[in-house]
Amino acid sequence: MYKALLFAVATCVVVGQVTADSPAAEPSLAPTKFASSDWPWWRGPARNGIAAADQTPPLKWSRTENVLWKAPIPGRGHGSVTVVGDQVYLATADEQADQQIVLCLDRNTGKEVWQTIVHDGGIERKGNKKASQASTTIACDGERLFVNFLNRGAVYTTALSRDGEQIWQTKITDYVVHQGYGSSPAIYASLVIVSADNKGDAGGAIAAMNRATGEIVWRHARPATPNYPSPIILNAAGRDQVFLTGCDLVSSYEPLTGEKLWEIEGATTECVTSTVTDGNIILTSGGYPKNHMSAVRADGSGEVVWENNVRVYVPSLLLYDGILFGVADAGVAMCWEAATGKELWKGRLGGTFSSSPVMVGKHIFVVNEAGEGFVFTANPNEFELVAKNQLGDEVFATPTICGSRIYMRVAEQVGDVREERLYCLGEM
Repeated sequence: MYKALLFAVATCVVVGQVTADSPAAEPSLAPTKFASSDWPWWRGPARNGIAAADQTPPLKWSRTENVLWKAPIPGRGHGSVTVVGDQVYLATADEQADQQIVLCLDRNTGKEVWQTIVHDGGIERKGNKKASQASTTIACDGERLFVNFLNRGAVYTTALSRDGEQIWQTKITDYVVHQGYGSSPAIYASLVIVSADNKGDAGGAIAAMNRATGEIVWRHARPATPNYPSPIILNAAGRDQVFLTGCDLVSSYEPLTGEKLWEIEGATTECVTSTVTDGNIILTSGGYPKNHMSAVRADGSGEVVWENNVRVYVPSLLLYDGILFGVADAGVAMCWEAATGKELWKGRLGGTFSSSPVMVGKHIFVVNEAGEGFVFTANPNEFELVAKNQLGDEVFATPTICGSRIYMRVAEQVGDVREERLYCLGEM
């Protein structure tokens, strides 16, 4: 059905073009350590959308119920919230001022601590009307923040200190807009890994940089097709692998060296979701030019274990204890047996979904584009809706759930004006 293409070592391009001056001596790189109540990057500590099970976030909320604090957010963005220590970070874009910004808030009060303009001018205004110019989720290694922005026809990764000072900025690749850009950085050992697939003549790239200096350690060119996932690092088939789906491929790289471990023809052209694994298979999903889900053996054998044509294009999947949960873009919650693809149940939620579900213990939280938040049980036997809540008029960002709090980025329509706010929800 699918042909295995590459299983041998591929040559990595090693370059060092950094826009900020490199220090004379490389700074030390402390290991990344976080409290269980932190959420340091896209899809959470384990990179799979599964939050700590021992917390108690509220099941019910509204503009007045279980709101610990709310804060105004300048501009617009669809990136999720990053939470480390006493600070909350998010990216935003003020299109009127033509600025792309990183914002830091106090975790306990929601008051602004600082904001840093990463790019002044150069915002791209093409692409899907749903897209934002700040759709990336910031990654934090405990000492530094890493953020990707599309600006002036190229994708840049920027490192900031926890105080908001720019440390370095590196150009990853030129970028031709199709729908938009929203890939988030991933941290691994001494590296920060980013991707920027696009339809430009030169194609896109996946690259790893030294997280202290911004020097590119390894880099691979990618096919010249539009594609949107973030690189995701998971342990599968007995080893850590960087997975990237889309461009009609399922690709695996060794995180430290960039060695291409394996690659098969499998995924559809345009994907958005971040893959998940049970340690043996990885799950791919996409939505153009065909609706597509498949389970691919993670050992490089090229085996496609099962596939279907369900449209889980934008919201990422959840995989826990052999059970796969997903929310289709069209508003249907679904459950499958991960090993076989057998459908166990489906239940209608309603609305259109762009944000991804988050699992906390026995509950799954997800929000549609109209701000309707749903809580249903992570039960393989039946669909059970626990709660339905309304907050805001528009939601594209995935909720962040840590420390028994839900951080929800919403837009509210105030007269003719769209205003973004960050709500911190918790049991009162």
